[in-house]
Amino acid sequence: MARYRDASCRLCRREGQKLFLKGERCYSVKCAMEKRNYPPGQHGQGRKKISEYGVQLREKQKAKRFYGLLETQFRNTFEKAAKKKGITGENLLVMLETRLDNVVFRLGFASSRKEARQLVTHGHFTVNGKKLDIPSAMLKAGDVVKVKEKSTNSPKFKEIRDMSINVPAWVSVDVDKLEGRVIAMPTREDIDTPIAEHLIVELYSK
Repeated sequence: MARYRDASCRLCRREGQKLFLKGERCYSVKCAMEKRNYPPGQHGQGRKKISEYGVQLREKQKAKRFYGLLETQFRNTFEKAAKKKGITGENLLVMLETRLDNVVFRLGFASSRKEARQLVTHGHFTVNGKKLDIPSAMLKAGDVVKVKEKSTNSPKFKEIRDMSINVPAWVSVDVDKLEGRVIAMPTREDIDTPIAEHLIVELYSK
């Protein structure tokens, strides 16, 4: 499967804000945005006027990078969101939030979405008692995500039991059991990712 393999910090610099792609590093002084808060490349510090299309494109790129999707996957998700009842932009964000890798991140079982995707791919989680290693799998209200019994002794998950985890209102977590539940589908108010989804809808509607 194709995957972005260049430096993650370049993506944050390109979008002009932290995308929190590297977990704890993003909260430290080592974060590239703290040192070089301008786009990468030799012309990164030059002033550049952005067109309306450019603003829309950057918003779409930012959303893709927040959730770790490539273009084809992101567009397919958008097309599914457009076919659902309701507001397309909000449908898109809800679908992105309820991906298995994002739910694992939201539950605090991973420090970043990138790490969550890796943990899911390596088969560390079950959903409703069955192993599921597809990061893009969509969850629904009532689904239970749990760390596999064989994985609970790994240093990664032992650390979590000693942590205090704050989770969004639409999920709940039992740190002792290393288990989380999707209580309800998230609403737009529940999603704190700084994305102007209407710009993405305008871009794809051209």
